[in-house]
Amino acid sequence: MTATDLPMPGLALVPRTDEKQSAKDFKTDQEVRWCPGCGDYAILAAVQGFLPELGLRKENIVFVSGIGCSSRFPYYMNTYGMHSIHGRAPAIATGLALTRPDLSVWVVTGDGDALSIGGNHLIHALRRNVNLKILLFNNRIYGLTKGQYSPTSETGKITKSTPLGSLDHSFNPVSLALGAEASFVARTMDSDRKHLTEVLRRAAAHEGTALVEIMQNCNIFNDGAWEPLKDSETSDDRMIRLADGQPVVFGKDGSKAVVRGEAGHIVVADTSEVDPAEIIVFDSHADDPGLAFALSRLADIHSLENTAVGVFRDVQRPAYDRLVREQVASVQAQGEGDLQSLLRGKDTWTVS
Repeated sequence: MTATDLPMPGLALVPRTDEKQSAKDFKTDQEVRWCPGCGDYAILAAVQGFLPELGLRKENIVFVSGIGCSSRFPYYMNTYGMHSIHGRAPAIATGLALTRPDLSVWVVTGDGDALSIGGNHLIHALRRNVNLKILLFNNRIYGLTKGQYSPTSETGKITKSTPLGSLDHSFNPVSLALGAEASFVARTMDSDRKHLTEVLRRAAAHEGTALVEIMQNCNIFNDGAWEPLKDSETSDDRMIRLADGQPVVFGKDGSKAVVRGEAGHIVVADTSEVDPAEIIVFDSHADDPGLAFALSRLADIHSLENTAVGVFRDVQRPAYDRLVREQVASVQAQGEGDLQSLLRGKDTWTVS
């Protein structure tokens, strides 16, 4: 099944094309200038390979980025785009989504750009449910400025700016997004092309803000940050792949399961030691984000044990930009759309 086979409420107003497209159509003539071996290359290839499935006109797709290595992304996409300012990409993209319902608007950002100076813009875009697709590249380091610790760096991390180890408690991007009441939250990995593409398909089909955390490797300043999840010898025992309607089991041969503990919290147990009926069944469409949040908190930030990936939440609620357009249309229909009267409001004063 491809994105074109799915209902696409998030793209309902974006013009489509009958022209057959390929990944080559979305590549520019710009030299891709990331460090050799950077995980950004894999993400770029996945996005360029996926976009033709949407069947959208290239001129109706926009990529907005902030500042950082990931934010060079718009240069390499043969669509419209904007390399904006540090942390403000969600704000700029919000303006586009509000005024141009004929555009598919994507935000590309990094863990430093989105979660440090851009943190306030990010959480309010999520809260409002603006029709944006936000790709958050998380390499747990500041790459462009040469290796300082970021908001997702683990406690104790030795970097150029924390030579004795970071004292900060790190952000969990998925937990943060769920706490901000995001309607779509997912996590995937740069090197898993199949999984990344599946997540992008669901994000594109969603109406509202879709946040996708992409665990991405910076082989220069933080090489191997996600290696336990990539190594075939260790990944099965550490990574929980979420699937709707399926029991949450993982490990080699499904040896581990997620169940409710004695205090009501979810815990990881040996599958052989629990009743199958006790194993939690996952549902990304649940109205209550409590289980999704609890699953996002299982991961150990150092060993990466019990790291869940997939779509954590995918629920429907009206997109902010659609509500704004409906509100404006309602006011205009009542004959109250005169700009001067709106500026004056209902009360006026004469100053003599």
